[in-house]
Amino acid sequence: MGQKIYMNKGAMLINMKELILKITDKVLKGEDITYEESLDLINIDDNNMEILEYLFQGANKIREKFMGKKVDLCTIINAKSGMCSEDCKFCAQSSHYNTDVKKYNLLDYDEILKRAKEMEKAGAHRFSLVTSGKGIKGKEFDKLLDIYKRLNRDTNLKLCASHGVISYEQVLKLKESGVSMYHHNIETCKDYYQEICTTHSYEERIQTIKNVINAGMDICCGGIIGLGESLEDRVKMAFEIKELGVKSIPINVLNPIKGTPLEDKEILHPFEILKTMAVYRYIIPDSYIRYAGGRMAIKDKQNIGFKAGVNAALVGNYLTTIGSDINKDKKMILCEGLEI
Repeated sequence: MGQKIYMNKGAMLINMKELILKITDKVLKGEDITYEESLDLINIDDNNMEILEYLFQGANKIREKFMGKKVDLCTIINAKSGMCSEDCKFCAQSSHYNTDVKKYNLLDYDEILKRAKEMEKAGAHRFSLVTSGKGIKGKEFDKLLDIYKRLNRDTNLKLCASHGVISYEQVLKLKESGVSMYHHNIETCKDYYQEICTTHSYEERIQTIKNVINAGMDICCGGIIGLGESLEDRVKMAFEIKELGVKSIPINVLNPIKGTPLEDKEILHPFEILKTMAVYRYIIPDSYIRYAGGRMAIKDKQNIGFKAGVNAALVGNYLTTIGSDINKDKKMILCEGLEI
């Protein structure tokens, strides 16, 4: 457990500022933050803006040193929706729950290309097909390979893929088809995983990530916060992601979906979300910390994230929820002194 520092006294407030400055200087020198130090940071009171500002400034300095000013923009298309066999408690696409999600099989190429062209014209850097289900095989997988080959020919976008659990051999085929990055979240830390999914294991997710890495493809791997996990669980997830060597980390915020087991969860406070993302920057300084699904919960404070360690964003709409306007995102990023 991290050092307990109470902020109702002036001396303790000074101590907390000094601790943040000390940890920031340590990370800037190329040293790793410890688990205990991470707990100290993530336990900062969300309402203490004076201390949070120190944390955000430190995360911004770390981002500046290790990643520069460039912001990576990616977008997705829900290429196959609903009818998923898995019981992830947060997901509208699970067949275990009664939700209003649209259900359809793999989209045709023309519809996918139209979306890709729109996003390319709007300024996105990456485009990913996302399909529901534990994995995808057979003729459907072959159809995906053909789609990626054609997208690689017909656009200048970097192509990403998100198709669940996948084998080493499948990764190689995706790579040959022009895919440069595979997305597969661990969702939460190992200790909390059984609380959100029972139909497949944390270990299966890790094996997929290792298959991607072993095949020489970049991996995008993050998780969801606000599932009911503790702050300690969030820090554990960050260290587990770091151990995998991940350099693109989407941090999703639970958007409770009616009909799912988590429908009654309260949406996290904007500053709790921003604080979590800043701490992830401390833990994994040389990575893309990415705004992802559910970031609308941050409301009108999203610009603060780009001054607190965030340097990537999933733009446009998400899988089953409304997302952000890419032109507004670009304007916000540029206004904060970053580059696209």
